[in-house]
Amino acid sequence: MTSQPNTDTQLTPPPALKERSDASTTTAKNVLDIAGLTVDIATPRGTLHVVRDVSLHVKRGETLCIVGESGCGKSMTSLAIMGLLPKSAKRRCTSFEFLGEDISQASKSHLNDLRGHKMAMIFQEPMTALNPAYTIGEQLTEHYRHHLKASEADARARAVSLLEKVGIASAAQRLGQYPHQLSGGLRQRVMIAMSLMCDPELLIADEPSTALDVTIQAQILRLLADLQKELGIAMVLITHDLGVVARIADRVAVMYAGQVVEQGSAAEIFSAPQHPYTRGLISCIPIPGRTVPGGKLGTIPGVVPSLLGEMAGCAFQDRCASVQALCAGSIPVHQTSKGHQWRCVLEPSKEQPT
Repeated sequence: MTSQPNTDTQLTPPPALKERSDASTTTAKNVLDIAGLTVDIATPRGTLHVVRDVSLHVKRGETLCIVGESGCGKSMTSLAIMGLLPKSAKRRCTSFEFLGEDISQASKSHLNDLRGHKMAMIFQEPMTALNPAYTIGEQLTEHYRHHLKASEADARARAVSLLEKVGIASAAQRLGQYPHQLSGGLRQRVMIAMSLMCDPELLIADEPSTALDVTIQAQILRLLADLQKELGIAMVLITHDLGVVARIADRVAVMYAGQVVEQGSAAEIFSAPQHPYTRGLISCIPIPGRTVPGGKLGTIPGVVPSLLGEMAGCAFQDRCASVQALCAGSIPVHQTSKGHQWRCVLEPSKEQPT
């Protein structure tokens, strides 16, 4: 049985990280700032355009949720940010800044220094994300010792502190256990603790509640929100669940067919969605007091188009109820003074979600 996270105690950063460089933490407007990110994969049938011209940014203490159907490119975007793409994938971008530093052409060794240290990731599937051949303690302390040159004793103390912070009882004893001895919920808490070991500036959580039951999902998401608020981490949360987005997001990026079709504050996205795909997603959410129990929810007809080969016009046009001839050509990007952006030929609308 998992205990609730201890929110009464403040998490103390590791000694080696208490004196962060002012240049890296105060001068950067955004922790992460990416423009024109593209990921292509060569296949026998042609080039697969899995991520297409994606631009994102996230500030310190902010939660950006990337949402969309399965296969829309959310996970590939996160792997591209972390530099963990498969060898067959080719990444290109107009600009890629992390903590104010251009890392678009960073060497492999420099990226290795950043990964797990200043940027961390919680991977999908907690049941398989941990290495079954090593104890929890070995996996928690390895990169801490590597990045911070810490002693075994300091690393284990840090691991115990974080396991307690994420709500795992008997934390010291858990260090000697193997992943198969823990439940899915406990494994996910271990993954969260592991991602925080080096006190990162950026945390990417790729569907962190996947394969967990509803009760544990709620606990994990609440835990992430509490830790992010307490530690002031910039967090990118990837999900297909708009209910999760409504509870945790500051800003939202809606992806479709490898492309961000709309992004803005969570309030703007939910109160005045502009892209037909975003409206379709929101119409699928049951609304307490308005959705009749057992009644039909909204649906989006059709299927996501193939991302193989050349693509022209709006990728959503074959599924859109508002399709017109202009959708086959160049799609304009609209933007409000508050930074709400969307790709569509339709004029801005103040229509509320149904």
